[in-house]
Amino acid sequence: MKRRLIALSVVPALLLLVGCGEVEQAAKDAAGSAASGVANAAAEQVKGQICKLVEDGLVSLEDKNVLTGLVSAADTAGLPDNITKPLKEIAQAGDQAPEASVVELKKACEA
Repeated sequence: MKRRLIALSVVPALLLLVGCGEVEQAAKDAAGSAASGVANAAAEQVKGQICKLVEDGLVSLEDKNVLTGLVSAADTAGLPDNITKPLKEIAQAGDQAPEASVVELKKACEA
C-alpha cells in the first residue's frame, strides 16, 4: 500500500515537471520566432535602403558614401552574396561606382 501511495504522489510531480518542460520549450520557440521575425525585418529594412539608392541605375558620390556605410549592416543582417558582393565592390571603388557592380546590385534588388 505504501508503495502505491508513493507512486501516486510522484505522478503529479512528474506531470508538473513534464508540463514545465513543455512550457519552457514553448517559450523558447516563441522567443526564437520573435527574434527571427525581428532579424528578417531588419534585413528587409537594410535591403530596402540599398535598393532605393540603385533603383535608377545611377549612383552619385553621395549615394556611394551611403552604400559604403551600409556594408556592415548588410553583413550583420545576413543579406545574400548577390547583394553584399556588388555592394562591397561599390564601397571599395574610388569616387566612381563600378557600373557592372551597380547593374548587378540593381538586378539583385529586382529579383
